[in-house]
Amino acid sequence: MDGPKRCLVAVLVLASALAGCGSPEHGTPPERGDIVSTTPLLGLPAEQTAVLLSDGGINTPVRNGVDAFRVDYRTIGPQGEPTTASGLVVLPRSDSRRLRVVGYEHGTMVLKSDAPSVDTRNLPDRLRTVMFAAAGYAAIAPDYLGLGNGPGRHPYTHAPSEISASADLLRAAAALAARHHRELDPNVLVTGFSQGGQAAMALAEALQAGAVPGFGVAALAPVSGPFDLRQVQLPAALDGRVTPGAGVLFLAYWITSMNRIHHLYDNPAEAFQQPYADRVEQLFDGTHSEITIVTALAITPAGLLTPRFLAWAADPTGAAAKALADSEDTCDWTPRVPVRLYAATGDRAVPYANAEHCLQALHSDTATLHNLGDLDHSGTARVALPEILSWFQQQFAPS
Repeated sequence: MDGPKRCLVAVLVLASALAGCGSPEHGTPPERGDIVSTTPLLGLPAEQTAVLLSDGGINTPVRNGVDAFRVDYRTIGPQGEPTTASGLVVLPRSDSRRLRVVGYEHGTMVLKSDAPSVDTRNLPDRLRTVMFAAAGYAAIAPDYLGLGNGPGRHPYTHAPSEISASADLLRAAAALAARHHRELDPNVLVTGFSQGGQAAMALAEALQAGAVPGFGVAALAPVSGPFDLRQVQLPAALDGRVTPGAGVLFLAYWITSMNRIHHLYDNPAEAFQQPYADRVEQLFDGTHSEITIVTALAITPAGLLTPRFLAWAADPTGAAAKALADSEDTCDWTPRVPVRLYAATGDRAVPYANAEHCLQALHSDTATLHNLGDLDHSGTARVALPEILSWFQQQFAPS
């Protein structure tokens, strides 16, 4: 683990030690992970849960019904400032008092209203979370900062805030479970897709390092994560190995997000060519769809970025290098638990080499890479997540 990552984990450990010492319910100041509000979302018996999942294209075995809640909770922002976030917590309708937990980290989204806890269309991320709960697990899915009910804008692929939002939802979920006279097993099964693959990797490292007192990691199974931005994801976005529209979305989302944290530019015209510079930041305000964003921007990254930022993307230095450090190196640790990486050679949004480089960086005989073949990006999640559920059930059965 390098110096910056050691510092990050140390800060998280200190902040976690301070969190949870009090609760507003007992007249003490609010702390990270405290519940602000809960909203019941679903309450379904097993038969209706199976219909819900089947209608969404998920045909995994259903063991029990589910009760799903939106939880708004206290957490911290990218600079450590107090804020709130929302997340989805789904409890199984079972007789088990002690519940094993699956943490699911969702993929790239630009609409606040698509986040798992506020989604009203039963999009895949909500249904995947329900899938794990229908098998007997307590399942949680953070919306991340700035999505769902969270204020402000989303810091896209910013690993420190993905960790803090996920860790504080774990604390909030434990409090919610206690209200229902249940407790959460401390060893978490972690998975996630796309951006969520990167977030899952970062969260698992933090859990293993003891950054979330009361919780550890039991197993990790990320799917199609953009783990290596410098050597794989950014070069592939620039040279056409990534589909141009996906490359434009990724670069625009990442640069505008990281500018708010690392000050990459004073004016968008320094980074983006006109007429895109005048509209790009507004497009990522959480109210525009991916289609709207992509059609409002250049066709290719070369048409989107200025020569200076094209050079920066190819060889990040200065503030760009610092921003990059907050998004990658999530595989730079040695897991002591089983790890299954899933990726597809047919993926033209997140190239397979991301997973290959991650496997090499982990330096662990507990980690394996599973090639899903000639699938597109979304197809990797459809195939991998039911396999991951089956693996969890076989090796880490729900209580």
